Amino acid sequence: MCQRGWEGARRGRRPPRTTLADEHAARPADLAGRRFTAAAPNRLWVAGFTYCPTWDQMVYVAFVIGAFCRRIIGWRAPATMTTALVLDALEHAIWARAQDGVTGLAGLVHHTDAGSQYTSIAFTERLAQAGADPSAGSAGDAYDNALAETTIGLYKTELIRAEAPWRDLDQVEAATLEWVHWYNTERTHDAVDDLTPTAAEELHYRYKATLGRAG
Repeated sequence: MCQRGWEGARRGRRPPRTTLADEHAARPADLAGRRFTAAAPNRLWVAGFTYCPTWDQMVYVAFVIGAFCRRIIGWRAPATMTTALVLDALEHAIWARAQDGVTGLAGLVHHTDAGSQYTSIAFTERLAQAGADPSAGSAGDAYDNALAETTIGLYKTELIRAEAPWRDLDQVEAATLEWVHWYNTERTHDAVDDLTPTAAEELHYRYKATLGRAG
């Protein structure tokens, strides 16, 4: 169907497209290659964003997720689908890592789809400043950014659809803050042996410190 340009019938209003490629922008190579695992924190981050209709306006929510333990490191929920949306989520992730004592991100691969927000000059320059390497799959291919799509799917299922309708941006933002905290600190994940993302990351650093003392 995709090859022939066919599309199944949809009931109701068609949702807005969030992945719009800029054909004139340089696209980074796909460094992830659909392999969404990492041996340690800050080796691979994936990012994506989605939408949430409210009574007042459409709200867009962007996430940055660490592949090592599935932790949501940064997020943002404004009412515009621009570069600032994904750039602010990236800034949140960089700030969050700085709070944990991580000041350099050399060796980090930051993977996204090929949407115009992620291939913009401002976004790629900020990644370079942080020492991270950009990576991009194709536009609109869920498999090329599967970890981000899966996390966003959980967010939509567990929060946005479950507690709809939403009143306004402030309500979505407050609820997302609570959900992200719960997701990171209470929700267990089979990808990390049924630990929470925070617990899995803490366990990694404790083990690393033990090896350092033994050495």
